[in-house]
Amino acid sequence: MTTVHQPPRRRPTPVDRLADGHLAGMLRLSPEFATMVGTPDADQTSLSDYSPEGTAAWRDLLAGTLSQLDGLVPADGVDAVTVSAMRERIGSDLDLVEAGETTGELNVLSSPIQSIRDVFNLMPAHTDEDRAAIGARLAAVPAAIAGYRRSLALRLESGPPIALRQVERCADQCDDVAGEASPFLRFADDGPGLEGAVGAARAAYGELAAFLRQTVAPRAATVDAVGRERYSRFSRHFLGAAVDVDETYEWGEALLASIVAEQEAVARELYGPGVTVAEAVERLNADPARRLRGTDALVEWMQETAEAAMEAASAFFDVPEPIRTLECRIAPSGTGAIYYTGPSEDFSRPGRMWWSVPDGVAEFTTWQEKTTVHHEGVPGHHLQIGLAACLRDSLNGWRRQGCWVPGHGEGWALYAEQLMVELGLVEEPGERMGVLDAMRLRAARVVVDIGVHLSKPAGRWGEGTWDADAAWRFLRENVAMDPSFLSFELDRYLGWPGQAPSYKVGQRIWGELRDRARAAAVASGRDFDLKEWHMRALSLGSVGLDVLREALA
Repeated sequence: MTTVHQPPRRRPTPVDRLADGHLAGMLRLSPEFATMVGTPDADQTSLSDYSPEGTAAWRDLLAGTLSQLDGLVPADGVDAVTVSAMRERIGSDLDLVEAGETTGELNVLSSPIQSIRDVFNLMPAHTDEDRAAIGARLAAVPAAIAGYRRSLALRLESGPPIALRQVERCADQCDDVAGEASPFLRFADDGPGLEGAVGAARAAYGELAAFLRQTVAPRAATVDAVGRERYSRFSRHFLGAAVDVDETYEWGEALLASIVAEQEAVARELYGPGVTVAEAVERLNADPARRLRGTDALVEWMQETAEAAMEAASAFFDVPEPIRTLECRIAPSGTGAIYYTGPSEDFSRPGRMWWSVPDGVAEFTTWQEKTTVHHEGVPGHHLQIGLAACLRDSLNGWRRQGCWVPGHGEGWALYAEQLMVELGLVEEPGERMGVLDAMRLRAARVVVDIGVHLSKPAGRWGEGTWDADAAWRFLRENVAMDPSFLSFELDRYLGWPGQAPSYKVGQRIWGELRDRARAAAVASGRDFDLKEWHMRALSLGSVGLDVLREALA
């Protein structure tokens, strides 16, 4: 059995007790989050209060915890990191609440529309008790949607503005949940009363779709850009660090150019002189040996690839026994997203990689997606999140399960993709092209996201400043992705400012921290132990990137 890199067991301190009390408050206010965490006593039958009163309750929790934190003194180095992490994360959450950003939140990937729909993916349906919980939670959908509609109405009055594009796309998602292919229909035959609860939940989504089109859309903003002030707030939240967004935009442009040059070299390596990247991609896509037909074949390939990566990465990381299982599944939502959900607290539910396949997509290319498995599995999210879940002896519950910073977590996952190349575990040229293709997407995100939301000049991509049309032309040239997936990606960037760039900017900071640690080791005459550095950094859990920088120093 492999060991876990962690300090000896420590007694809980007042800081730990406050952090765990805050986590308990989070679990109480968000039953969906409690289901995701998988605590034994998680409320499986209700849903969050998405009304204005629910937002006020979140504000009270955040402000109350910060007030109590002011009176505590760290007892040790672990406490010092916890205090810094809580001040950053809870302070950032409170900043968003007070700016009105969490009231009536609406976007295509991370808003109540998706949270309510997707929590059912994590619920077991094996026993009568399981099915009763599903029925109770389905019955709670209409009230949750009604509260959310009141928050949307308040946001129309008070701001910030809601973008019309997100309203229209989210109304379409509601139609899907309400329609004849609703993901809720899989529960209709699972027991007495479930058919009625399914019908009520579907009807609530249908009413929400109508409300979005009839009430919200006429008053929504017709521009996607959020402007510099709002964008800076979002960027700081997703990174846990303040960066110069103008410098980051220029860095993204330069990085994109360098990745294209690398792709051109690999295209020549694959198919000879004069072959362009687009031609190489076309040939890779047409190669029968690199194609999968049907979702069953996709799941089988995902599972085999994930397990092979687990075995290979074990030489470079300590992978604890409880997380040596990773389950690959198709998500029922059909949005095009690929994501990871962590194990339950007792590991009875394993970590899972989900692929949400849009209707009509039946073929998949392995050359592009091997790096995605590394991102979501090992050494990416599954190692990172699963390891934190194992550190019960050294980290409080909030550090293990209640704190998630996208720049840290997604930055690590991109760093993990690149690391597999550096370690010689992705050598075949087609698969290296897949890594570069993913890197090009993430660099393109930096340019598009900042360009659109800060209304920067679009150059050859459009007349005047960046907008959705210019972004689409840019993405079509720079991203080798099925248009149905790519369309969802663009909607995501336009509606969730600052989140997509946090991946590549986070990777940038992870790389800088590793280079700094290596240089310090060399300067002091020591060998740099990469494995030890990885495990020390991951054993901090997910923290803001400024806190990570401070802790590793």
